[in-house]
Amino acid sequence: MSTACAVRHTPTVLTLQFGDGSTGEFLSVWLMDNDPQHRDAFSGQRLVDVADLPLDRTLHAVRVDGTDILIEWSDPIANSRLSIEWLHQHRARPASDVHYWSDGAQRDALKDCAWLSHSAYAQDIAQTAIWLRRLVTEGIAFISAVPTHEGAILSAVAPMGHVIDTNYGRLFDVRAVAVAENLAYTDRGLGLHTDNPYRDPVPGFQALHCLLAASEGGDSLFADGWAVAEYLRTTDPESFATLTTTAVPFHYRSAAAELRAERPLIQLTAHGAVCAVHYNNRSIAPLQLATSELQRFYRAYQRFALLLREPRFQMHLRLRPGDLVVFDNQRILHGRTAFASMREARHLQGCYLSRDSVFSTVAILNRQQRTV
Repeated sequence: MSTACAVRHTPTVLTLQFGDGSTGEFLSVWLMDNDPQHRDAFSGQRLVDVADLPLDRTLHAVRVDGTDILIEWSDPIANSRLSIEWLHQHRARPASDVHYWSDGAQRDALKDCAWLSHSAYAQDIAQTAIWLRRLVTEGIAFISAVPTHEGAILSAVAPMGHVIDTNYGRLFDVRAVAVAENLAYTDRGLGLHTDNPYRDPVPGFQALHCLLAASEGGDSLFADGWAVAEYLRTTDPESFATLTTTAVPFHYRSAAAELRAERPLIQLTAHGAVCAVHYNNRSIAPLQLATSELQRFYRAYQRFALLLREPRFQMHLRLRPGDLVVFDNQRILHGRTAFASMREARHLQGCYLSRDSVFSTVAILNRQQRTV
């Protein structure tokens, strides 16, 4: 529980110094817009539209009243009461606590990534919450000792979020077949990529469960695409700008699907932070741009591709039967080394989870832990 230890205000800004040393500044119109008395008591949804807010209303007096801040307004209307803890949680603060990792080659996935046993997941709520928080901040996490029967992945990931259906089905098999509609279903090595950029929306998280592992080859590769994108921003800002502003067409075609979407290879938030990487050279469709634009794009595209090939960014891991990896498909690029399917079978099953459902699960667990 945070308590304000100092309160000051101007007619338009309330400033609180909290007990943990942090400071929050709150504009008067923001305080009115978020006044609890303007929300439905049951649903919590806002009852007052911004068009009806008096932008010229100012703060007349402010004081601490127990665990709340009591505000008297400049005109004779009802006072406002807002929780100090709530204001602490909603103060403006720096961007999210994303943990970038650009040292893939130096990372030992078994030691440096989040792992949890299948039996502990969803049974040990505290450990599950830690595991999920690391999944969303680091982009990747692992579960061990998942039963190796087909379909076990669906029950394993069900507590994390909602599995989505695609043209590949609710779950899909990653193994070499005689006639493959996708290079993933061969024994070829696959370069780093994200899945399904030709889909709208792009799947948020991907899970892969190892049923059979090849003794030679078939190693999994992972890289933090956001970290590589930030490295590109620093070392080649022109290429970075090109990849964030060029709409790239992606296309996938099979007997049962015809999928197209356009998006930049590197996507930014309104504040300019990297929020998604969409990289899949196997499914980029021909760009229809002027030659000068194409020249700029291919220079930047190749620069990014060469960075992704650099071993320093790549974390290697041979998944063992029963291992399950979950990763942010709009951040973590994945690939594999080649293997000989004629000598030894390799079989993974995979599925996709919606992005919002995973973040919802994290938020609910955080909320539950705050109330314990």
